[in-house]
Amino acid sequence: MKLNDYKFAGKKAIVRVDFNVPLDENGNITDDTRIRGALPTLRHILDEGGALIIMSHMGKPKGKVAAKYSLSQIKDAVSKALGVEVKFAPDCAKAQAEAAALKAGEVLMLENLRFYPEEEGKPVGIEKEDPAYEEAKKAMKASQKEFAKTLASYADCYVNDAFGTAHRKHASTAVIADYFTAENKMLGFLMEKEVQAVDNILNNIRRPFTAIMGGSKVSTKIGIIENLMDKVDNLILCGGMTYTFAKAQGGKIGNSICEDDKLDLALSIIEQAKAKGVNLVLGTDSVCGNRFANDADIQICPSNAIPEGWEGLDAGPDSRVAFAKAIEGAKTILWNGPAGVFEFDNFTAGSRAIAEAIAKATDNGAYSLIGGGDSVACINKFGLGDRVSYISTGGGALLEAIEGKVLPGVAAING
Repeated sequence: MKLNDYKFAGKKAIVRVDFNVPLDENGNITDDTRIRGALPTLRHILDEGGALIIMSHMGKPKGKVAAKYSLSQIKDAVSKALGVEVKFAPDCAKAQAEAAALKAGEVLMLENLRFYPEEEGKPVGIEKEDPAYEEAKKAMKASQKEFAKTLASYADCYVNDAFGTAHRKHASTAVIADYFTAENKMLGFLMEKEVQAVDNILNNIRRPFTAIMGGSKVSTKIGIIENLMDKVDNLILCGGMTYTFAKAQGGKIGNSICEDDKLDLALSIIEQAKAKGVNLVLGTDSVCGNRFANDADIQICPSNAIPEGWEGLDAGPDSRVAFAKAIEGAKTILWNGPAGVFEFDNFTAGSRAIAEAIAKATDNGAYSLIGGGDSVACINKFGLGDRVSYISTGGGALLEAIEGKVLPGVAAING
């Protein structure tokens, strides 16, 4: 069922959103992107005459109640964003009365789902090595189904609009869908856009296709790198992983971050790219600091000849030119992960060069997808968010989708 086709009048809809927003020490929201992303779906249900039950997680309370992870802190902000007073249920598993009393046009937000271990479905207080773990796991799965059944009992239909958790088979993201017929479960507008964005990258490729993979570790990106190797024309690998590749090829990297146990993997990726005819672009020079700090002393070094006591913290000027060249002529672009320690203003030039090249290519008709928390933070920091095609709200979910994995949150609805 499509959200636009469903008749919400007189119905109660329970909607899984991702309101895991960052808060400051006083409980104030520092970035409301995720709330704004869900508004079209939530407003549509209300405008169509439905009643709205919102559920989300926040943080990692590991199945225990913790005030710092309470969704009550964001209730007023959600009320303001929606333009409707949001009621609050302080216990997500005991909200039957609040849900039953809900009238058309009204909104109820449930307390943090992860205050219950049943949400994630993992046994608590027992290690995998324990002989009793499998029995505990089986018991938890049964409890998870009951928890999901309780959540489902509050509403007539279920909407999943939380792409950020779509890669998790949690009670509220996948198991709950079993308690609704195909006609009464659907993806929200945000989820539909995310699924379409991934499809554009993987199945509707316009060439040349350039993917930019940044970040500190090769190991966390290996699945996506290998899946993209059969699809891309240009593959830029930047950020901290630059130095694993440099060392693997015999370079000196000073104090730069490096995965010493992944040197053979780095060499394998280089060989794969050659075999598949992929233009692999690695940074040739780096902006180095004598310590990990914004006010560190700086020098430009070849990425394979960094002196002891110095570490690579950003892509150097030659690398930026090479990155821009591989990006600006592309017609399909994927960016995940920064080129340096962009949190430090003195080490943003590499990430900024990538962002500006993507914006320029998009202006010239390219389709650009920005995904992963740090890349999104980058594009927003540089004020270029409105000059790219799509900014994904999902980190792990986006990566798993691009790796070619099935997302439980999507499969539970689309099959």
